[in-house]
Amino acid sequence: MHKDKQDIQETSGNNNSWDIETIFKNLDETVAQMEKRETSLEESFRLYQEGIRLLRECSSRIDTVEKKMLQMNGDGTLSEF
Repeated sequence: MHKDKQDIQETSGNNNSWDIETIFKNLDETVAQMEKRETSLEESFRLYQEGIRLLRECSSRIDTVEKKMLQMNGDGTLSEF
C-alpha cells in the first residue's frame, strides 16, 4: 500500500493538523486507488467511504475559512474580518 494511504488510515478521523491542500492531495490519491482495476469491490467501498469523509472535512474547513473572512456589520453589510 502507498505510504500516504497508510498515513490516511493511521490518522483517520484526526485531520486537525492537515491543511486543505493535504486533504485534496489525499482525495486525489484515494480516487487513483479506486480507479485501479485490481482494487477489490470491498476495498473500493472502503476508499469511497474515506473519500466522503475527506470531502466533508474539506468542506468544513472551507466553510470555517469563509466565516472567518467575512463579518456582518450592524447594518447588515459584510466586511472582511
